[in-house]
Parts: sequence; structure tokens; C-alpha cells
Amino acid sequence: MGIQNKSPNVTQNVANTDDKNLMNIAQYLKDGQVGHKKSIPPLEQWHPKHCGAMNLKVKANGEWWHEGQLIKRQALIDLFSTVLWKENDQFYLKTPVEQIEISVEDEPLFVNQVEQVEISGQKYLQLTTTTQDVIIVDSEHPIFMREYANELRPYIHVRFGINAVIQRAAFFHLIEMGEMIENDQNDTILLLQSGDFRLQLKG
Repeated sequence: MGIQNKSPNVTQNVANTDDKNLMNIAQYLKDGQVGHKKSIPPLEQWHPKHCGAMNLKVKANGEWWHEGQLIKRQALIDLFSTVLWKENDQFYLKTPVEQIEISVEDEPLFVNQVEQVEISGQKYLQLTTTTQDVIIVDSEHPIFMREYANELRPYIHVRFGINAVIQRAAFFHLIEMGEMIENDQNDTILLLQSGDFRLQLKG
């Protein structure tokens, strides 16, 4: 009977620790936020200790789950996205004092808006994520194709080795901004131009 009584308490303690960690990170981020403009902290300058793993998962469809519960507060997801860190192919939430491992099925960021913007007389492709990251397509932030779960998906590099999945509707919009051609091998190629940067994506 003692073992049966102990097990739920241990599980509850782990859950409480996860909740406390999550809320501590959220509070830290809120305290440090200035205005409404999204800013990314200097994560590369922080060297905190690793504090184990948290039961937080970012699914391939863009949903964030904590302790088996869907996180519905977009403002909370937006906050956590600012401290996403990738190291040795593993994802973390990183603050100056702790680095906590989380689970990510594919990539933790998702592009849902694509537009053309004019900068110094040149037209650039600008992509925006569901967490309000704004990315200008260039050599440091290229779009590329990669296979996930037997499906070829489009991505863009964002920061710290982290990429964003370009969601289907946004990618169709991107196709409309480019030019489709066929090469000598009858492969369909999407040509995209962003400033002086040219991209060729093979589907």
C-alpha cells in the first residue's frame, strides 16, 4: 500500500516542478519585456546550467502542449519562443540561470504570412511566424526543402540553428510570388528573388 500511495505523490511533485519552471520562465520574460515589440535576448551570451527536461512538446502541426494539455494562450507561446535554443540537435528554453530541455517533433516555429516589402528600392520577401518573428529572406535566412514524415516541407532559417516550417497556405502565396520552371530532368523548380538573393527550390 505504501508504494501505491507514494507513486501519485511523486508524479504530482514532478508536475508541480514543471509548472513552477514554466511560470518562472514566463514571469522572467514578462519582467524583461519592453513595449510590444518582439525582442530576442542575447541567448548566445548566456551559459546557464542544464536543469533537466520539462514535459513541454511542440508538435509538427504547430501546437504547444504542456503536461498533456494544449497551451491555448498565444501570448505565452510568443514569450517562450523568444528563449528557444538549439544545441546538439536538442531544443531548450534558455534563460541566464537555467537551460531546460523540451521536446520538438520537427521545428518549433511556423510561418503563416508571406509578403513582399521594399527596402532601399529593392523588393524582398518577408516571412512572419505565428509567434511574430519577422524574417527577411537572404543568404543568412534562406528557404529550403526538407523531408519530414515522408513529406517534403519548406523551411526558412530563423536564428541559433532553429528553422521555421512554412505552412501550406503561406507557401502557396510564396509560389505566386516566384516563377515555376522545368529543368532538363523534368524537375519542377521554384525560382524566388529577394533583393539580390536568388533561390531555386526543387519540389
